[in-house]
Amino acid sequence: MRRTHNCGELRLADIGKKVCMKGWVRFSRDHGGVEFIDLADAYGITQLVFDPEDITNNADKDDISKALRSFSRESAVSVDGIVRRRLPDTEDPKNRTGKVEVLITKAEVLNRSKAPPFELGDQKESVLPGEETRLKYRYLDLRRTEMSEALRFRHRFIKAAREYLDKTGFIEVETPILTKSTPEGARDFIVPSRVHPGTFYALPQSPQLFKQMLMVGGVDKYYQVARCFRDEDSRADRQPEFTQLDMEMSFVDSKDIQDMIEGLVAYVWKAIYNKTLKTPFKRISFDDAMNKYGSDKPDLRYGLPMIHITDIVKDAPYDIFQKVLSKNGIIAGFNVKGKMAGDKIGRNEVDRLIHFVKSTGLGGMTWMRAADGTLDSNIVKYFTPEVLAKLMKKMDVEDGDLLLLLAGPKKAVLETGGQLRKKLAEDLELTKPGTYQFAWLVDCPMFEIDPASGKKDPFHHPFVLPTGPLSDNVGGASFDLIMNGAELGSGSQRIHDPEIQRKIFGMLGYRDETIERDFGFFLEALGYGAPPHGGIALGIDRLISILLGKETIRDVIAFPKNKKAQSLLDGSPGKVDDERLEELQILSIAIDDIDIGDIE
Repeated sequence: MRRTHNCGELRLADIGKKVCMKGWVRFSRDHGGVEFIDLADAYGITQLVFDPEDITNNADKDDISKALRSFSRESAVSVDGIVRRRLPDTEDPKNRTGKVEVLITKAEVLNRSKAPPFELGDQKESVLPGEETRLKYRYLDLRRTEMSEALRFRHRFIKAAREYLDKTGFIEVETPILTKSTPEGARDFIVPSRVHPGTFYALPQSPQLFKQMLMVGGVDKYYQVARCFRDEDSRADRQPEFTQLDMEMSFVDSKDIQDMIEGLVAYVWKAIYNKTLKTPFKRISFDDAMNKYGSDKPDLRYGLPMIHITDIVKDAPYDIFQKVLSKNGIIAGFNVKGKMAGDKIGRNEVDRLIHFVKSTGLGGMTWMRAADGTLDSNIVKYFTPEVLAKLMKKMDVEDGDLLLLLAGPKKAVLETGGQLRKKLAEDLELTKPGTYQFAWLVDCPMFEIDPASGKKDPFHHPFVLPTGPLSDNVGGASFDLIMNGAELGSGSQRIHDPEIQRKIFGMLGYRDETIERDFGFFLEALGYGAPPHGGIALGIDRLISILLGKETIRDVIAFPKNKKAQSLLDGSPGKVDDERLEELQILSIAIDDIDIGDIE
């Protein structure tokens, strides 16, 4: 028989049916001559049972018994049988098929498995093997229900996104994978050309230039589930190759793009969760995000804003504050409300927070606690009653509140404040699992400027449309979609005037010959009536990992690299035969073959 049902399909309504099921032997157990088997596939697990008392034909009984003896764990098998109800005290409420089982009438091994290197059942993280083992045997790891469900969730997300984009007039266009190397930020992966020795392609960091040229070509609304490549160090949310949902539109402004994305996310939300997502999303300026939350991707599921008190304490004779202020530093802090913290932050916890702040590079942290209508700590004596009153008003202090104060250079205070805010939220359990807060980060700068060298780098990328006359402090028409403390994607209006684009390259320090060599083709394209246009790209791996509560994007990618950008499954990157390198006219030299005396 061909397979009639998958392993997640049978219900009480199927009792009495003759079925043929195929899958992998997850577990087997013998209860006094009655054998129970958990048969698994991509859809679930069904219990099979072989009871010799229920098989009247001895030949059939012998055949089944012989087949079951070769049913090693994770072997692929085929079983015919009859669906029957489990006894009431043996039902499994956690399993969708847990009220029924299949009485085996025929069994066959399709492919016997070696002993698997780890258990593939629904294991808790604490008993799973190390990630290196899981990545080496990824084809087995993918059989686990958790991994199978992650890939299916990813599929449903992309499917719904495609549906929405199709309904709203977008067309999917593939852009090249072998491209020209251009200095856009991260390092390129380069690919040597055999046909043109000494020249190289680059794998695309993103489809940025091509999607803009599609707008020049009149495509109007483009999208692509795009593979992107960046030769940078791996982290929990980074991979050398990743996937983004890439979009571009003509004749739009920033709000058009943001409205489109809100519609897309709401459509996907409804398709996946059957819930209506509240739109429009909140908007927060870059300056407000940094000053209040110490991050350009703040988690807005909870409060704890950073409160700046430099103007209030500037005249207090407290040496630490005065030294900071003499160097143009700032003082800011948090009011951890008593009703929020309860008794979770005692004196020992405050000391641990001080140690945490020091670990970020800031000199330390001071604190005050409110009681009986005033503030108390070992530094209160340095502040007049008038200053303390102003401080309590500015920070909205009530009895039981704890003030945590940071002082230092502005950049350091904001960055440490952002980390401290996040730690407080974790320690006080201020976020509930399964809650999501989307927002737009807007009014971003055009450039990031190194205070020591004065070197300018793009805040997003060099193709963002400036929002005013060109200067070091000009803003850029860019924006980020953020959620729960993570950046999900960046978008912007693009420069469509080739002269403005050329000037931006110049402000970033590109020499004329570099501009012409690396971007001449793109600037020429902009000169043929490029329309005003803009777009955005959402990081699919990162978004899916957040929605599924995963700590790393590797758990939502079928075949990821490890933290060292290696594939333990196939051994890449690996060496290439010398003959192949000769075809490419690349010289291969082993370090061990070099005589140190030959090096001048």
